[in-house]
Amino acid sequence: MTNPLLTDWDTPFGIAPFDAISDEDFAPALEAALAEHEAEIAAIAAQTGPADFDSVIGALEAAGERLDKVLSVFFTVAGADSNDKRQQLQRDFSPRLARHFAAVTANKALYARIEAVWETREGLNLDEEQARVLMLTRRNFLRAGAALEGEADVRMTEIKARLAELGTAFTQNLLADERDWVMELCESDLDGLPGFVVEAARAAGREKGKDGPVITLSRSLIVPFLQFSPRRDLRERAFRAWAARGANGGETDNCAIAAEILALREERAKLLGYGNFAQYKLETEMAKTPEAVRGLLMAVWEPAKARAEADAAVLEDMMHADGVNGRLEPWDWRYYAERRRRAEHDFDEAEVKPYLSLDAMIAAAFACANRLFGLEFKPLDVPLYHPDCRAWEVTREGRHVAVFIGDYFARGSKRSGAWCSAMRGQAKFPREQAPVVINVCNFSKGEPALLSYDDARTLFHEFGHALHQMLSDVTYESVSGTSVARDFVELPSQLYEHWLEVPQVLREFARHVETGEAMPQALLDKVLAAANFDQGFQTVEYVASAMVDLEFHDGAAPGDVMARQAEVLDRLGMPDAIVMRHASPQFAHVFSGDGYSSGYYSYMWSEVMDADAFAAFEEAGDAFDPALARALEAHILSKGGSVDAGELYQRFRGRLPGVEALLKGRGLIAAE
Repeated sequence: MTNPLLTDWDTPFGIAPFDAISDEDFAPALEAALAEHEAEIAAIAAQTGPADFDSVIGALEAAGERLDKVLSVFFTVAGADSNDKRQQLQRDFSPRLARHFAAVTANKALYARIEAVWETREGLNLDEEQARVLMLTRRNFLRAGAALEGEADVRMTEIKARLAELGTAFTQNLLADERDWVMELCESDLDGLPGFVVEAARAAGREKGKDGPVITLSRSLIVPFLQFSPRRDLRERAFRAWAARGANGGETDNCAIAAEILALREERAKLLGYGNFAQYKLETEMAKTPEAVRGLLMAVWEPAKARAEADAAVLEDMMHADGVNGRLEPWDWRYYAERRRRAEHDFDEAEVKPYLSLDAMIAAAFACANRLFGLEFKPLDVPLYHPDCRAWEVTREGRHVAVFIGDYFARGSKRSGAWCSAMRGQAKFPREQAPVVINVCNFSKGEPALLSYDDARTLFHEFGHALHQMLSDVTYESVSGTSVARDFVELPSQLYEHWLEVPQVLREFARHVETGEAMPQALLDKVLAAANFDQGFQTVEYVASAMVDLEFHDGAAPGDVMARQAEVLDRLGMPDAIVMRHASPQFAHVFSGDGYSSGYYSYMWSEVMDADAFAAFEEAGDAFDPALARALEAHILSKGGSVDAGELYQRFRGRLPGVEALLKGRGLIAAE
């Protein structure tokens, strides 16, 4: 029987035929695709003619098409709809893939061909993008260890394979802890909870096969429970389980895995001649050095900590007034902060959520993209990997631009968080191809599904990443879409969040799910006025995580990650009632792969730019200013990684920004 993963996909827009693919197809398809890619690489390395861009770099860009197809399908379902079989396949595939790609970059004959192109580049008449692709290809090979010899070369391959195994184990352990823990609630436990939390808890109970409501470790459920439940004992129980993910002892404990990952990263960096992993990792980012990252984080830390400590005193007084003695604890913060927000801003999230239905916020994100960039979205009826998914064709002036897939609801088979990925990236070589982009979120189900304001921001954030993929207009896929410096990749996503706060957008799309009435102006004013509420807490929990990540990698790898984490937090003076947004054993950004290792700071680095970039629209007096929208697309969204990130930003804004716009945007210093 023909393996559908290895055939040409005669489907609308070349979308993967999910209805024809079974788990049994993945292993044989991967083996066949790897063999094909190995043959392609061998053929490029074996060439004997003059080394030029097309025969070496262009050939590398064209190689591995079938492998990309197989992996795009597998990793999509492995992350968003996992099962025991897929988890086992992932454990099997990870070291196999690591060895395969390590063999590519360790191929001395291939590296020699790349070096030959590099040495003759001045006479090759390369355009700007080709010159950039050549530089990046050579740099990637060097940083992967292509110039290593002998034992160092062998050891590098071993390290990469082991890191792949450990990253997979870390992710699956975290998923297991999140999937397996539930706190069943009786009817009296629901007292004081708003209707949307009760409905989400009942839906979670049905999803878990329970007879009644439950609280799970899905952020979209546990956070509102911590915000609204008056039961301090239940809040403590739920919070402790949430904070202990990955650190419960036994088979799913991630502490030893994290320590081994850090040790291997340090060894990898030193094999390549760097003092530590942070120096290696940051060399290719906008920040360039650990010192630059630390400078940014500490510039934000001090005002954020001062705000958080002042807020903690207020919340603790509120708690004491309730007759609860002792100090404010982490499971108390969100509950009393929500009560304070309601008192000071007359803001009740339960009153707001009926105006923020999932469908309305999707429509709002689409409408903003239409006004800014002329994109139009038409629903597609195609088989997808889960019934929760939906798809749209994206067009502009009648021309196909992309396929967009949304997978919005939490479920036990999906890892936590929210992300954007491209099953196929935009490219014009070796043939024209339009992107297929997926946004994955973890919102609570409901009839209808209602979002918190933070959920709506998440939806806009991930759609900003999707726009970066969809509006890409480059020749080579290796530099298309979000293939940019890690501390630049969050700029489009965080910038797009600002359009949710545009009053005219909320007036048009924030309509009551039952009556269709627009959000009253008074409530809209409260929503916007409360947008920066509790920024001391939010900034402290984030910066603490980013500092721990940096200190893990800027120096000798710690043998005990929890002791090192405690040491860093103690030096920072971490407020007692706030914990890291992601404690080390659950810090998937850092330990499930190398993507955000030494790079969790990048959200804040990008926020410095997104605050400044949206200020350009504010200065123009129009959030949909046509000239600025065209410039944003031309200089940032369409360029991918084809030009240096700093150069792209300066082309758009004329300069690089300072941290002041970020501090003002978060309300941590007064606006002028």
